[in-house]
Amino acid sequence: MESKQRTAGKDRFQSELEFIQCLANPNYLNFLAQRGYLREKPFVNYLKYLLYWKEPEYAKFLKYPHCLHMLELLQYEHFRKELVNAQCAKFIDEQQLLHWQHYSRKRTRLQQALAEQQQQQQLPHGNATAK
Repeated sequence: MESKQRTAGKDRFQSELEFIQCLANPNYLNFLAQRGYLREKPFVNYLKYLLYWKEPEYAKFLKYPHCLHMLELLQYEHFRKELVNAQCAKFIDEQQLLHWQHYSRKRTRLQQALAEQQQQQQLPHGNATAK
């Protein structure tokens, strides 16, 4: 019995993990909205239930942490209604792309600065003062 419960818990964890990460995809959100899922009370309640993924003990398993922001926005009826519009999903998609591009450039610059700083720290200090 205990083995079945563990397996069921693992399956539930896996399916919720996969689903919540799908929420990072604005086109998927548009799909859900157009088919009426985002208007159904049980589905909205499920989205509220999934907020536990914001806790660090669960969030550490996410490959696409941006899904947490989308999950938060999905708590608002106005946002859910707007997702029916394909232009809304397109706008969100474009904004995500711009964010990721900016983040990549900024991260690369930070990594380069850190590498340069580490190289300077590794230089022998005696050579810098000796003439």
